[in-house]
Amino acid sequence: MNFTLKIWRQKSATAKGEMVSYTVSGISSDSSFFEMLDTLNQKLIESGGDPVSFDHDCREGICGTCSLYINGRPHGPVKGVTTCQLHMRSFKDNETIVVEPWRAKAFPVIRDLIVDRSALDKIIQAGGFVSVNTGGVPDANTIPVPKEQSDAAFDAATCIGCGACVAACSNAAAMLFIGAKVSHLALLPQGRVEAHNRVQKMVACMDELGFGNCSNTYSCEAECPKGISVINIARMNREFLSAKLFAQKEKAVRESL
Repeated sequence: MNFTLKIWRQKSATAKGEMVSYTVSGISSDSSFFEMLDTLNQKLIESGGDPVSFDHDCREGICGTCSLYINGRPHGPVKGVTTCQLHMRSFKDNETIVVEPWRAKAFPVIRDLIVDRSALDKIIQAGGFVSVNTGGVPDANTIPVPKEQSDAAFDAATCIGCGACVAACSNAAAMLFIGAKVSHLALLPQGRVEAHNRVQKMVACMDELGFGNCSNTYSCEAECPKGISVINIARMNREFLSAKLFAQKEKAVRESL
């Protein structure tokens, strides 16, 4: 298979970027998208050019680092897969493929197709965890959890933090990501102890980092490689409202003493 690639090239975070066209030929339909880019890079290196920089790690759809915008869609044209799981049989022979990095204020370009996604890490660091403040660790089998809740928590926990939801959203919102992280802890007894503080801290961090807000277009759910549901955004909003009301009630009680 032969392809024309239009790839975003940018030497550094401060450099001006541009789309550059390349051609690759003799690509197997069973090759992954990254194997195709590896072939291109080998060609560029042999000709004395700079290889295209892109992020990847596991190449198994687990880590989320392989995020690319391909032909106008996060992770490419196939639903439910990450870029590293995308194969060239998903494209037509002699097709032109446009490859870009994530486009969001909170995800500045580092070089070529690599963006700084540490903003998602900062949101997790703000509260997306169960701390030692919850007390000792009891045997998990002693805490009964309804199957419906445990299944919902597991589904939310499948989020790999790739940022496709942000890239797909016209507002560059991270609310599906935060909704998933809030949900998978809020649905379990171990996460309820810090639930109110957690959601407020994570939402506040999201706002500080420059992410937008949800406008219910459902594009995040449509492009999420793990099929995370927008139900988690609704749950996060309920958790946030509950936390605010609880904080106001506590304040009123303190002032009345």
